[in-house]
Amino acid sequence: MKTETMKFGPRRGIYVDIAEQMKSQKPPLSAEELQNYESFDLVYRSLCALMYNYVPMSGHPGGSISSGRFVQSLIFDSMDYDVSNPDREDADILSYAAGHKALGLYALWALRNEVTRVGAPKLLASDNRKQLRLEDLLGFRQNPIKKTPLFSEFKSKALDGHPTPATPFVRLSTGASGVGLASSLGLAYAAADYYGSSAPRVHIVEGEGGMTPGRVAEALAAAGTACLGNAFLHVDWNQASIDSNRVCRDGGQPGDYVQWDPMELCYLNDWNVVFVPDGLDFQQVIAAQRYALGIQNGQPTAVIYRTTKGWKYGIEGKASHGAGHKLCAEAFFAAVSPLITPKGKELPRCESDAQRCQGGGKPEVIESCYWEALGVVRRTLEEKKAATLSLAHRLEEARQRLDRAHRTLRSNAPHIEAVFDLAQRSLKQPAMDPALEIGTSTTLRGELGRVLNHYNKKSGGAFFVASADLLGSTSVNTVADSFPEGYWSAKSNSLSRTLSLAGICEDAMCGILSGLSTFGHHIGVASSYGAFLAPLGHIAARLHAIGAQARASVSNDPYKPLILVCAHVGLK
Repeated sequence: MKTETMKFGPRRGIYVDIAEQMKSQKPPLSAEELQNYESFDLVYRSLCALMYNYVPMSGHPGGSISSGRFVQSLIFDSMDYDVSNPDREDADILSYAAGHKALGLYALWALRNEVTRVGAPKLLASDNRKQLRLEDLLGFRQNPIKKTPLFSEFKSKALDGHPTPATPFVRLSTGASGVGLASSLGLAYAAADYYGSSAPRVHIVEGEGGMTPGRVAEALAAAGTACLGNAFLHVDWNQASIDSNRVCRDGGQPGDYVQWDPMELCYLNDWNVVFVPDGLDFQQVIAAQRYALGIQNGQPTAVIYRTTKGWKYGIEGKASHGAGHKLCAEAFFAAVSPLITPKGKELPRCESDAQRCQGGGKPEVIESCYWEALGVVRRTLEEKKAATLSLAHRLEEARQRLDRAHRTLRSNAPHIEAVFDLAQRSLKQPAMDPALEIGTSTTLRGELGRVLNHYNKKSGGAFFVASADLLGSTSVNTVADSFPEGYWSAKSNSLSRTLSLAGICEDAMCGILSGLSTFGHHIGVASSYGAFLAPLGHIAARLHAIGAQARASVSNDPYKPLILVCAHVGLK
């Protein structure tokens, strides 16, 4: 039987294989620059192994290691941000949708802080709450009420198993599969609306396993449709999840879970795709990220890196997902030996059958060993002065690029303060507008829409609304009255207040609007029938609340409202 191959229809997005592009151009890094990155990554991989070992035996070393090189390239080369000010609103954002890679996030944040301390101390934030120090790693996956000696002495932060905004540079709570990608895209929507053409970029870290939930396809579709050009998705394609080493279809080999690969899924939804065949090659990684930043067609961009989960850790693939070497086992010492051996450094060590910490049972002992190991990391960066100074200079350049960009709000940006000012005044003297005439027949949902529209007009459009194809039926469409008709598009209809979030998609809708609200200058309003929205909106709403509470623990920021309208609830 003769068959034909189906091809994609016309796309606004483009596809690029960076290895093919590099055949005709000079590698982006000099030999010295490449060596500096390689030296830093050795420290990073070793720190990931140390953290898992001394917690003890907790975290996700595999995916933290496989994503490390492209995240290092983001924070030292691609992003425009201010390491001294994690709350700077005009800065690019890095969001870990793959919340289980928190071990890697904390390791990189602490190493970046060390690089800054050694090479550019003037960039260090004066408030320790705005730093993540090497000392804070003593709090990885620890309870805030922990009383061990060093945790107390250094006032270490208690670092959650998944990222929360209690950590500097983290805007969202992530972890539930697929919600982190949707809410991270919500940050991009809000930034694009608030800043217009000069919007900060939002870089999102995810893996192919984290792309399998249905809400991810919904969110990708929404961003592609809306021409969300400031969104950049970075996919750690290592083919390994908890239960499988063959998550996706790979060439002619069917996947255990899905029959697409990450490039196809993103390209299907009208994203630009930049493929990095060797995601562990710094030259390819940085070339791909620079190429992605140069695409000017207004579509969101996915950079897909082929990697190996647990690379050079001694355990690879699914076995390194949430698991690693036994406490102070020979295999652990082998994994960190490239860092230790050259200078004759030593880690604390004892006989396997006579561990002083009694297999982690004595927290104060294992904490002491952990801190001794972290001291080796600190001294290594101090000794590798040339590499550390070079990376510190890149952090200085990142801030300089941000300053030169002069990102300013669009001239008619919404002002959310008007919403709360008006509400506060109404407590003292109830407003007659929008008043109802006596005898008027109405509905609760209709009145909610009318009142929110009143606030929306007063604030210049601080409310964005979306519905699971039920705008009129739930009356939420009235919130966007007096604003341009049609769905919001960064390219063609940027003053509309109505979002098209992929159709009948309560999951992604709630995730995206939670991220949009978290940015701080909008309030997301999602609506659907209550039987659907109440359960499907719960996860995103709960993560939104967790994030708000975590942020409140380290700042005076007000809580950021998210409104879910559960319409047509109950039996007649």
